[in-house]
Formats: sequence, structure tokens, C-alpha cells
Amino acid sequence: MSTAGSQPVKPTVTVLDYGAGNVRSAVRALETAGADVVLSRRPQDVLEADGLVVPGVGAFGAVMDGLRAVDAPRLIGRRVAGGRPVLGICVGLQVFFEAGTEHGEHTEGLGEWPGTVEKLPGDVVPHMGWNTVRPPEGSRLFAGIERERFYFVHSYAVQRWEFTQTSQHIRPPQVTWAEQGVPFIAAVENGPLSATQFHPEKSADAGLRLLRNWLDTLPRTGRMAPRGPESEEDFPDPARAQETAPAVDAEEGERA
Repeated sequence: MSTAGSQPVKPTVTVLDYGAGNVRSAVRALETAGADVVLSRRPQDVLEADGLVVPGVGAFGAVMDGLRAVDAPRLIGRRVAGGRPVLGICVGLQVFFEAGTEHGEHTEGLGEWPGTVEKLPGDVVPHMGWNTVRPPEGSRLFAGIERERFYFVHSYAVQRWEFTQTSQHIRPPQVTWAEQGVPFIAAVENGPLSATQFHPEKSADAGLRLLRNWLDTLPRTGRMAPRGPESEEDFPDPARAQETAPAVDAEEGERA
């Protein structure tokens, strides 16, 4: 949406603030990709933004506890039911499946997709570094970056796609795969709901392109007034990142 002689209106994006750890790189990357971004847990911001990003770092159970504490399952469910775009990142992908099994504990997820998050084989964890992915034909997230590499930090993943398509009138989910000892789900595109196991905000130019591809799918509703960035100093520009391993918490790599 734009007016004559004016700049195109930026989409508004809420990054869900539920105690997921350092999400500043995600905020800054989304701003660089072209969004007006707010970090918030306010229901109005979660529901009215053009796009919602659900970050995730750490243990599956802890992330689900954090989401429940801010009523996120209900709010996310309302967005998805209303066809309003949502993007999950890392454990933010995992929680959209039925359950996660970690350290012998079984935790229910949001249940948007069937399947269980399980630990990768012991000789390949943590999966920390750059890896290629295999997106399906027609993927909107990976348009123009089908052969690029993305940055992963995780020890758990969904290793089987168990969704059964029951209607010929609905476009089936598009699943992108990667491999680290075994194949695992690297991304899912399913109507308004998309998610990546890797961190686009840590994936240099390819990650920024993916975020722009996602932003291009968002409506510009004008429901939420944009807010300015908190501080340029707080959010270093990810476009300057080189294709080297960014600084990450080793504990994050063990648990995500």
C-alpha cells in the first residue's frame, strides 16, 4: 500500500516477547529487511501486527512454559485461524508440532502439525554451523535463494513429516529438508504459518533475503501504528555479517 509520491508502507511486525532470550538480532534483521518492528507481548500488538514472529531458544519445555505464561497459544491460534501470517524461528518452529521429547520429558506443543521433536543422533549434535537446504518447487520463502546456506544451532529436530492431506482443494504444506547425519525438517510453509529450524537473522544475506520474501507476503493493514527502532546501537546491522560462525551461546546449541 502506498500513495502517489510517497514511500511504500512498511509492514508492521511484532516479535513475541516471552522471555526467549536475546532476540535483538531478529528485531534488527527484520528492520533491515524492511519492516517496522516492535518487541511485545501485548495481546493487541500480537493480534494486530501484519506479521508475528515467534522466536525460540533453549529447551522445548521451557519455551512452551514461556508461551503459556503470556497466553501465546491462544493468541497465535487466533492469528492462524484468521489467516494472519506467523513466522517461527528455531524452537519457534519446533513448538508448532504436537510434542517435544527432551531429557526423558514429553511436552505438548501447539499441535498445528503432527510430529514429535526428538534429539538428533548423538554423533552429530549439536548441529551448529552452515548447511544447505532442499526447498520444494514453488517455495515463496526460498524464492531466489534455493541453493544458499543457512545457519543452524540445535540438537533437536523433527525427523519425519507425518501430515496427511485430506482435501484436494487446499494447498498442502511445503516442507524444506536439511541433513545432519539424518534428514530433518528445516522449514515449513503452511498457509499463514511458516517456520524455520535455522536462524535467518544469523544467516547473513541469504537470511535477509528469506525475511524479505516473508515480508512480501504480508498484508499492509495499517491496524497497528509503527514504532521507531529502540536504538541503532542496540541492534547491530546483520547485513554486515560475514559467512562465519556468529557468536552464539554454547548452551543454546546444546538445547535448541
